[in-house]
Amino acid sequence: MSNGEPSVGLLWDTFSGYQRTAVLKAAIELDLFTLIAGGTATIEALAARTKAAPRGLRALLNHLVVDGFLTRDGDRYTLSPTAAAFLDRNSPGYLGAAVSFIASPYVVEGFSRLTDAVRRGGSAIPNEGSLAPEHEMWVEFARSMSGLAAMTGMLLANLLEVEHAPAWKVLDIAAGHGMFGISLARLNPQVQVTALDWANVLTVATENARAAGVSARFRTLAGSAFDVPFGDGYDLVLMPNFLHHFDPSGCERVLAKAHAALAPGGRVVIVEFVPQEDRLGPPEAVRFSIAMLAGTPAGDAYTFDEYRRMLEHAGFRDATLHDLAPSPHKVIVAAR
Repeated sequence: MSNGEPSVGLLWDTFSGYQRTAVLKAAIELDLFTLIAGGTATIEALAARTKAAPRGLRALLNHLVVDGFLTRDGDRYTLSPTAAAFLDRNSPGYLGAAVSFIASPYVVEGFSRLTDAVRRGGSAIPNEGSLAPEHEMWVEFARSMSGLAAMTGMLLANLLEVEHAPAWKVLDIAAGHGMFGISLARLNPQVQVTALDWANVLTVATENARAAGVSARFRTLAGSAFDVPFGDGYDLVLMPNFLHHFDPSGCERVLAKAHAALAPGGRVVIVEFVPQEDRLGPPEAVRFSIAMLAGTPAGDAYTFDEYRRMLEHAGFRDATLHDLAPSPHKVIVAAR
């Protein structure tokens, strides 16, 4: 239905959208998609494997059919192409773990206080919220988002043509899971990565580096990006999904530190949701701005022009914007 006509369907879908998230999260937690992919395809068989009530499974499975994640033929369920690609744990593209963070109590709390956040112009979560030092939510983030970040990290590595690069020295700021730097190191045996984050989060990055076989070229630097000395001589400074947590002056502070840490000719590489200048698209970037309002004191989804000004104030030049399809992220690269 066009925007010029009233739509009760749009209203109802939005009223109940949280229920669809809860249904998908429950199905992932019960591992239904993996079981169905393996041939456990009826309510009775799934009940025996999951110890869940048949009545509960019937309601959950049929909701997933309506939502497009399953199909049903008689009493047997099968995965849709999307579920087969991304929600079966045995699929190389498995992304289901991401819901554990995206629908976590930490994130949901900010949205439960959204009216107050809109009034305040920033998160209504007490104290520093998610920006508090060593906040446990970032460990959940690192564990849950590794699969999604690995895909985005490979897209970034291809964009940067890392396989043809020399012996890059890379600093990965707010590394979290570490998958952006790890992706570069996996594709080029000369790349060395320093991952910076809180100490509790870096345990996850270290595990991922070990699993990827790059531990010998992967070191960690624990603490706040605003306080810890970065060192110098880096060819690349990565800032994946970091700057959106802060106001422009905070962004410029950390960008200036990155500028000082780069070797001559080095580059900063920013991965972010970047809305158009009119802030009406793309949808993921527009919606991300409200996520930052709900969850941070002063963060935002910044436009490319806003990033370009911040970069220039920090001493960078020649900022360029790049697509990272099929990821909804954009990449901004600027030179020292």
